[in-house]
Amino acid sequence: MHESHKLTRHPPGTAPGTLVPPENALPTEIQAMAYDGERLIEETVVTPEDARALADHWEHVWINVDGLASKDIIERFGKLFGLHALALEDVLNPYQRPKAEEYDSVSFIVTHMVRIENGRLVIEQLNMFLGRNFILTFQDKPGDCFGPIRDRIRKGAGRLIRTGGADYLAYALLDAVVDSYFPVLEQYGEWIDRLEDEVIGQANRKTIERIHHIRRKLSRMRHAVWPMREAINHFARLPCVTESTRLYVRDCHDHLIQILDLLEADGERASSLVEVYLSSVSNRLNEVMKVLTIITTIFIPLSFIAGIYGMNFDHMPELHWRYGYPAVLALMAAIAIALVIYFHRRGWIEWRK
Repeated sequence: MHESHKLTRHPPGTAPGTLVPPENALPTEIQAMAYDGERLIEETVVTPEDARALADHWEHVWINVDGLASKDIIERFGKLFGLHALALEDVLNPYQRPKAEEYDSVSFIVTHMVRIENGRLVIEQLNMFLGRNFILTFQDKPGDCFGPIRDRIRKGAGRLIRTGGADYLAYALLDAVVDSYFPVLEQYGEWIDRLEDEVIGQANRKTIERIHHIRRKLSRMRHAVWPMREAINHFARLPCVTESTRLYVRDCHDHLIQILDLLEADGERASSLVEVYLSSVSNRLNEVMKVLTIITTIFIPLSFIAGIYGMNFDHMPELHWRYGYPAVLALMAAIAIALVIYFHRRGWIEWRK
């Protein structure tokens, strides 16, 4: 899921379970990790049949599929691993609501990964199938937040990563997805801090555009995270999840609640920036209007005097006085200075250093 919110839908009346790859889908690539407590092998560009053979001969197998362009490969995965057609249809529709469902001997989990690429928020759907001894993950494109998980498997780091079951690996992947939101929210928090300084200082039209942009992105993340609470709770109740793994899933759920709290706080801060911006614009407008009003007030008596001596009457003795012109200018200057001093004493004008 990228900047666009256009949903991929089949035409009305299409049979359930119909597989149609999304538009502009990337080529399908497959990577496999098979391991137990002592051994580990990694293979790339494997076929679905190779992946099935690994699952038949190894204690734990993680198959990751990047790119959803090949309908044939996805159908073969479905036949070889007993994946339900409705779940495969959801895999090829990358705007699914996060959820956890159970299909016979395989459980299906949908969640959303988030990251920032070139200053843009990218939310990508992760589809996960949990079997007896295997995990199948499907992603829209290469690149994810699972690098630390792969390193832990390679090094055997962590008490359960190599000896725990497929349910523990599923938890580890979900935990990585949830934790990936923290650095993104930290980045958005820094952007909001800078916008606060800008709004209080010299805000302009681009400032309010950036504020609305951040509000939209925070709203998108909230819509992605909110249903994950129910999905993770349902995942914890699946029969394939052991009691020991459920303890870790609860911790993952706590992290998710923290993320929702941060999203709520950042959303309120971004909304308050709009009010601060409008207040700042209103204050600047009031300042401008005050200056213009003061200038107008000063020139009213001056215009009055100039208007009097601009009248074309014959009997105006001052018009023939030798010092009449400088006297009138001095009077007008005295009135202007007196008004400025009066306004300053009333606090309507402040001298700035």
